[in-house]
Amino acid sequence: MAPQNTNKDLFDETGLTGLRRSAGYVQEEFLPQLKGYRAISTYREMRDNDPVVGAILYAIDKLVRQVNWRVQPASKSAKDKKAAAFVESCMMDMSTAWPDVVSEIMSMLTYGWSYHEVVYKRRQGDNRDPSKRSKYDDGKIGWRKLPIRSQDTRERWEFDDKGGIQGCWQSAPPTYSLTYIPIEKALLFRTTSEKNNPEGRSVLRNAYRPWYFKRRIEEIEAIGIERDLAGFPVMYVDPEIMRDDTTGAKQTIFNDYKEAVVNIRRDQQEGMILPSIYDDSGNQMYRLELLSSGGKRQFDTSAIIQRYDQRIATTVLADFILLGQQAYGSYALSSDKTNLFAVSLQTYLQIIQSVMNEYAIPSLFRVNGMPEKALPELMFGDIETPPLTEIGTFIQQLAGAGAPLFPDDDLENHLRGMASLPERRESAKGDMGGTPPATSGPADQLPTPPPPPTPKPEEAPTAENGG
Repeated sequence: MAPQNTNKDLFDETGLTGLRRSAGYVQEEFLPQLKGYRAISTYREMRDNDPVVGAILYAIDKLVRQVNWRVQPASKSAKDKKAAAFVESCMMDMSTAWPDVVSEIMSMLTYGWSYHEVVYKRRQGDNRDPSKRSKYDDGKIGWRKLPIRSQDTRERWEFDDKGGIQGCWQSAPPTYSLTYIPIEKALLFRTTSEKNNPEGRSVLRNAYRPWYFKRRIEEIEAIGIERDLAGFPVMYVDPEIMRDDTTGAKQTIFNDYKEAVVNIRRDQQEGMILPSIYDDSGNQMYRLELLSSGGKRQFDTSAIIQRYDQRIATTVLADFILLGQQAYGSYALSSDKTNLFAVSLQTYLQIIQSVMNEYAIPSLFRVNGMPEKALPELMFGDIETPPLTEIGTFIQQLAGAGAPLFPDDDLENHLRGMASLPERRESAKGDMGGTPPATSGPADQLPTPPPPPTPKPEEAPTAENGG
């Protein structure tokens, strides 16, 4: 018989998420190379050394940097507009520009997570103290900066007994002292919140296997090319110095020759001097030869490496960057893949937007003693703008269907912004001049024009007017 639930049970958390953790360390990954500090080192090597991974992350960084962010008020009231203006002023008043902050936050793509400490300041104008320096002198508390606490300095996580994230322990240079940063004073950005894992999941995780084999093949290929160009060294020496029981000077000579053969390279220092010694039969005792295959390798390493490049790019929906390097593909296909890539990036911008709206902005209002009922929200713009030809065709279709497009100040300014045109001036609104726009619809629905004015009757001539 199942136990009976009580009212107290309704408010108690019974189960756990199932996150594998021990002593503040997450144990979800099954590959040793992608656990703990080794994971940070591996993902960093992939980011910094692989040209395909580097190109993908570079494209992501440039795309997110050009995205426009705005603060939307909770309503059109003057009070809510003032609150939104305050949040926007805090964003523009940080010691680090907002695009740079977003760029650091996007390091969560490489490592799966990004931890940022929230540092406040009292806005006291042009103060000598950088912790108080501000463009504003209103005495309010604003953001000084949102600095990253880099992934390679993370020591361990702090959890409660139910797996809730309480904070992060950091050990950073130059002192490497252990410092605790509570979650109340930080912002945690992560690619996924599965099992409430604070480390999320790197977007490079599925690219690790093709990257690993690609790197090994490139290393073997480089060694093979070097050996083919230099030749395979073969050295003939006195058998006496190769005996297992050889000691003393003979052993030293053998080790020297062995090291010389192993380290032969085709460079400016290539060459070897050997003694010209012959045995009793007239055979030369020391001779060095460089053998070359003179043929082609059995495997086409270029095709193999290209296949792994394709797989790496596919894991992050960025295989469009390889279309120009392949013998197939089209502009239409590239356009479709680029749009899919841009849509996938929007999900990560939504993560930034959500964390800022749920934690950063409410905390900002809380420390200022401001009401938190109707808070403004941070919003991001389009990652990419559609071509003007497509926009023009869409507007024509809407107008042909009878959609009321103009006059609409917000719509017009939005379209002007998409075309990189300045917004319409207030003085020009409602004073266009010229012929009024035609009204669509049946003739019986058109407005009736006012009647012409009635002419005044002619006055009778008098003496005063010339009569």
